[in-house]
Amino acid sequence: MKKSPSNSKISWEEYCNQEIALLKPILASFGLTIDSEQPHISGERFLMHAVTTTSGKKIILIGKHANGDKVVIKATKDKAGIEELIHERTCRDVLKKLDFAGEVFHTPEEVAYIEKNEYVITIQRFISQPCSFLERPLTEQFSLALQAFKGQESAHATTFKHRKLIGKTFGIRNKNVYLNTFLMFEQSIKNANLDIPNLTETLSQARTILVQNQEIIEQYSGFLTHTDFVPHNIRVSADGTIYLLDHSSLTFGNKYEGWARFINFMTLYNGALQRALETYVHDNRAPEEATSLRMMRIYRLGEILFYYMRTLPKSEGDLLTLNTARIHFWKEVLSSVLHNQEVSHETIHSYTAVRDALRTEDERRRQQGLH
Repeated sequence: MKKSPSNSKISWEEYCNQEIALLKPILASFGLTIDSEQPHISGERFLMHAVTTTSGKKIILIGKHANGDKVVIKATKDKAGIEELIHERTCRDVLKKLDFAGEVFHTPEEVAYIEKNEYVITIQRFISQPCSFLERPLTEQFSLALQAFKGQESAHATTFKHRKLIGKTFGIRNKNVYLNTFLMFEQSIKNANLDIPNLTETLSQARTILVQNQEIIEQYSGFLTHTDFVPHNIRVSADGTIYLLDHSSLTFGNKYEGWARFINFMTLYNGALQRALETYVHDNRAPEEATSLRMMRIYRLGEILFYYMRTLPKSEGDLLTLNTARIHFWKEVLSSVLHNQEVSHETIHSYTAVRDALRTEDERRRQQGLH
């Protein structure tokens, strides 16, 4: 028997349907329509809103302008959501003004900024790309990733003037922020009493290693980094230009936090690229930098585990089974990083088989739509 959707999913779908009904006439008055397929609000997207208490409610839609141009529409009337949209615009503007940042990323052109009927709506040009990032040859993926990371590293806040300029906009993370946040991840997961073998012990070992290397974490902090740097947050145009889609995840912190998020992602989706990037750091940079990357991988893996732990009360049926499997898998990845080992192919294949079997059809379509 097919299970009924969870209350969280029903609530999210009702919210999206109500918002779209109210937004359609506003958008139409500006010559905008929305597509029938909307990957950014379907599938498991509801979980992000169900478990993220610091994020405002907003919807991201794909649409078209009357002139035929494809656009991305971000809209909200939620107070926190409005603050996020305004913050993201501010991040884009300030990034362009940083005299020490250089040309870090390109930003999709803002077509319109609308304030109407309590809504704040931003319209940006949709960036077409000939293929998804993961469909490109390995050498091209490596080159593009390295280009993006070096661009971020070019923005280094070393003076009081720089810190004053960026502090209120992007925020600054130092060793204390990383250590205290990881401790919160660890304690929250421990308090959840999950039936995951060796999970709390693995997290305890991770915290110990982070504390032991806190000065290296601090040594390589103060750099621009994108905390959610993964393929679905960038697009690469036909001429190789990298466009950043999410500016709200920019911050100044450890230079390898963005690397770590990307490499953890590639551990699952492209192990060859993960190994190539880690080898590059090991062979071309100081030993302390390889350690800094490893510390950031550990930190971000703690965050992944914390996220999926928080999804469990909002999940049921196959999704609950899947999110539990995700915690098992990322715990194994964390254990491997702690011991400087590669995740076994068997572990990856076993998890992906479970994931693919348990994902809903909506989520499969959403994943395709994101690329």
